[in-house]
Amino acid sequence: MKYLWWFGGLLWWLSGVAPATAQTPRASLPDTARTAGVRPDSLRRRFDQERMLKGLKAYTKRKTIAGKAASALFNFTERREDQAGLDATLLDRQFDRHNYKIVRRINIRTLDAFGFSISDSTRVPRNILEKAGNTFHIKTTKARVRQVLLFREGDELEPQDLAESERLLRQTAELLDARVFVNERTSTPDSVDVQVITKDIFSISGSFQLRDVQAGVIGLRDVNFLGQGHQLRNRLEYGRRDEGPGARPFRYDGSYLVPFRSFFYGQARYREETRNREANVRLSRDFYSINTRYAGALSYDYADRLVAIAGSGGVEDPYIFRDLRYNVQDAWLGRALRPKSYDLGYESPGRMIVAGRVIRTSYDRKPTTDYQNASLLLGTFGYSVRRYYKDKYLFGFGRTEDIPTGTLASLTTGYEFNELENRRYYGFRLAYAGYHPQRGYLYLNGEFGSYLRGRGNDWQQGLVSGELLYFTRLYHTGNYQWRHFLWQRNSLGLNRRPGEQPLGIDGERGLRGFQPNGLLTGTSRVTLNYEATVFTPVSFLGFRMAAVAFADVAWLNARTLNRVLPFHEAPYTGFGLGLRFRNEYAALRTFQITFGFYPRGMTSPNGIRIFENSRAYYDFSDFSFGQPGIIQYR
Repeated sequence: MKYLWWFGGLLWWLSGVAPATAQTPRASLPDTARTAGVRPDSLRRRFDQERMLKGLKAYTKRKTIAGKAASALFNFTERREDQAGLDATLLDRQFDRHNYKIVRRINIRTLDAFGFSISDSTRVPRNILEKAGNTFHIKTTKARVRQVLLFREGDELEPQDLAESERLLRQTAELLDARVFVNERTSTPDSVDVQVITKDIFSISGSFQLRDVQAGVIGLRDVNFLGQGHQLRNRLEYGRRDEGPGARPFRYDGSYLVPFRSFFYGQARYREETRNREANVRLSRDFYSINTRYAGALSYDYADRLVAIAGSGGVEDPYIFRDLRYNVQDAWLGRALRPKSYDLGYESPGRMIVAGRVIRTSYDRKPTTDYQNASLLLGTFGYSVRRYYKDKYLFGFGRTEDIPTGTLASLTTGYEFNELENRRYYGFRLAYAGYHPQRGYLYLNGEFGSYLRGRGNDWQQGLVSGELLYFTRLYHTGNYQWRHFLWQRNSLGLNRRPGEQPLGIDGERGLRGFQPNGLLTGTSRVTLNYEATVFTPVSFLGFRMAAVAFADVAWLNARTLNRVLPFHEAPYTGFGLGLRFRNEYAALRTFQITFGFYPRGMTSPNGIRIFENSRAYYDFSDFSFGQPGIIQYR
């Protein structure tokens, strides 16, 4: 940990000595994310410390060993960045004149992870670090890129195919960015040539944590195995000192995902740890695009674990463990219907969705009689409108990011056959999201779901949930850029079963970095999270740095089970500061070190914790339909 703080201190010092500079392109390719004019890099210093920068730049030109090392670390060529805040609805229509033309040729160019630029065709690796990184990198194959495109050679170019293909390429785990556009110089009245340019990330990453002489954590993953888009993830935690029944000295979690043509994905996963062993096999195809007509999945899950139930109530045995073994067979199929569009050449972004699902759960061993073999039939009807905007400095540093907006309304109903008494299920969901570069982003979501048994209006295992996510526009203060984030979530349990209290407030469920000093769960939860993120001008070895400040509040209904709202108990709070490092060219793109303080409920007596994480706390919710299901109570 002391080395991480040293590294952070070095980067902080560099923010005043070696700010990030960018590159001025000498030749550029057509860019679907650019309109008239080019926005300069607002993170670039222009005149402050000019003398010091000139001296450092001259030092990098020396032929000494130190001069060559400085040249490999610092880049003084100006870099152009695309214009932010573009309306994706307009972008969808910029190639309208080419709709329904025949795709004559598809020219694909894939770029290595280091040293190349999508916006500058003349940019090449310039130092030993970039060249060495590309040596160990296997570039994405053209066949994998063709898998993601929504059109083929000889097909008619459907409306939105170009914009949607570009977005789908950018959302794959193995690509940093992508451009898909028509070659205007070779287009004819009835046919076009399409140019596709993609830029890879460095897909291989690993981690090692030594906790003591005989304990640690080893992680290895590759999100672009052999350049085919296969994703391999492994994590092994050894030297564990768990006690009690089913204790194991290790914990393993591994998965392998394979993409097929037409957006089919196959995945296998295995997990084993103390008192828990799980396995899963799944074949799926989602509503990946607004033009997708069919989606569905087949999966099989197996679990063998020990669950804790209430013991005699004494101090020595507050819980006892019993066997739970079951398997779940799951299948669903959905169909999207297009409403009629009165705008010739441009399809409506709205879709009506009809989907059905069958879930069969079989128990081999039951800890209590509350666990019953069951078959659940679900049907969903809904309407969805999806649009995408493009902007920068949301979760990345200057990388093009897609922001989903739109509306969604769905109604789910079903029937459960079980060993005790059959039940009906009802649920609905409403969601909305809007975005404007000057006003920010707002996402609202509300859900309700509950079982109904018999004719006596006996509502069971109900849940009311709500979510609000807002972030402001991008503010500029000198050479820094910053945003505010606000996230509010509610999960209110209704008529839950005795002992059914799975809601917690640790980690992503409430207070980031929070580790309670015991079992802290409840039936209802309300959380409020605030964060301010400042994007600094620091750039070092491909890493960009941001400063983060947060304040979290969570209410949990842990004791008063006969009340729905959790505000009758004192809230738990957390406050902290952190540094976030992001390297757009690596598979593990984000790394954050955070100092947190928690006034009550923490394992440490002083409530202070220093922790690290590798993923953003916030994320977007898309407006595509998934499989029909009951609201998740977790």
